Amino acid sequence: MDRAFFAYLSRVARAAIAGAMAHGLRADNKASGGYDPVTEADRAAERALRHAIETAYPDHGIWGEEYGAVRNDAALRWSLDPVDGTRALLCGLPSWAVLVGLVANGAHVAGMIDLPALDETLLGIDGVTTRNGKATRTSGCATLAEARLSTTDPFLFADAAPFDRVRKAVRLIRYGLDAMAYARVATGHLDLVIESGLKPHDYDALVAVVRDAGGVIGNWTGGGDLSGGDVVAAASRPLYDEAVSLLAE
Repeated sequence: MDRAFFAYLSRVARAAIAGAMAHGLRADNKASGGYDPVTEADRAAERALRHAIETAYPDHGIWGEEYGAVRNDAALRWSLDPVDGTRALLCGLPSWAVLVGLVANGAHVAGMIDLPALDETLLGIDGVTTRNGKATRTSGCATLAEARLSTTDPFLFADAAPFDRVRKAVRLIRYGLDAMAYARVATGHLDLVIESGLKPHDYDALVAVVRDAGGVIGNWTGGGDLSGGDVVAAASRPLYDEAVSLLAE
């Protein structure tokens, strides 16, 4: 897999989203209770991504938020979140992203966080994370006392106490950034992200971007299995370990 193909996926998703937005954004609610919006931009982007992948790699599996899975037993599987942060998109905020992850036999081998509103693409592949083609690294922050923390919505935690312990230990905190927060860990502008309740399409693209920039991404108990949806992304191993110790108290 090469960087040029991910650049192509960025272009086709952006074009599909722009085309849908030109006709106006109308949100449907996917949730039976509460509010989980989806727009034609989400659907159009996923259709475009699927077509591009199916054409280039017809034997690969694909799992997407809007249209489900095909060839889920394939050794190589693409994970798609065509618009991560649909709420931000509907509110005219720039934090929404196109997420594309590549998973090989369960290992996250590549990931893209594309931020169309900022004309910015982060790609983690072959041990290097780039931002618009230039290598980028985390801040290397090693202590909570110096850390800049983010979570998308603190009210989504089933139990807010663990997050609150970390929140009180850090230097500053920002909310509502969706996948852009993980991009900012990779570029050194944030140091720590803590979230819960994530699905594979939410995190599959993030792993390689954070890891290949020198960061650590794992669960709340110190392991690498993200399937439970509790995710911590940190600028360094010491910072990750310190955050996990407070989450586990």
